[in-house]
Amino acid sequence: MLRKIIEIDESKCDGCGDCIPSCAEGALALVDGKVKVVRDLLCDGLGACLGTCQKGALTVVEREAEAFDHAAVEAHLSTRARHGAPPPAAARSTPGCPGSRPVELTPAPAPRRGLAVVQGDSPAPPVRVAVGGSRLSQWPVQLELVSPGAPYFQDADLLVAADCVPFAYARFHDDFLAGKRLVVGCPKLDDNQAYAAKLEQILTRGSIRSLTVVKMVVPCCGGIASAAQQALQRSGKAIPYREITVGIEGGVVA
Repeated sequence: MLRKIIEIDESKCDGCGDCIPSCAEGALALVDGKVKVVRDLLCDGLGACLGTCQKGALTVVEREAEAFDHAAVEAHLSTRARHGAPPPAAARSTPGCPGSRPVELTPAPAPRRGLAVVQGDSPAPPVRVAVGGSRLSQWPVQLELVSPGAPYFQDADLLVAADCVPFAYARFHDDFLAGKRLVVGCPKLDDNQAYAAKLEQILTRGSIRSLTVVKMVVPCCGGIASAAQQALQRSGKAIPYREITVGIEGGVVA
């Protein structure tokens, strides 16, 4: 079948192996000093490994390849584990791109409510402001970069947000993000079917407790909700699903 898959330029690959642990499916291996795709059916083609290569040897191409096979991946990972191989997609202390390496973060305490006065020639009425920090609990957040096997997806409430939402909705961290794991994306600019496939992997491999989608009111943004719904249906999981729509002026409209 014609599909997206990782291609490695051996002329650029220096055999450092930094990309290997970033592949949650274990599709990459060092062979004769060069990284290679072990078998086509183990590679999902979503490119979580791309940001780890300092030489730019990895790209996503579209070519004839075996279909990605979840069962084959599980069997491959089980075989690796029996032979003592470290689990893929684990956070490491060795150098690599932080854009795709799974990292647990400590969310800031809930913002405090305070009063701020606008300075001017005449007293201004006080306005309430939030004093606090980020509620983000993991990195990365881009859907194309996250690893479906990352430990932070275990026993998690998953928030899928369109890229524009945090800019339009001022209280995004407090009202939507607090207590949840986050993935973000833009269905207009990226491959929405790839989004659906990645979300399906997260739902299948992680023990997700609930799924919330926050999108913008513009029609093209409905694609991210569609991807989440497809993923949930294909995963066979029966978990609570919620969908929230934010207007371009910043309020919740549905």
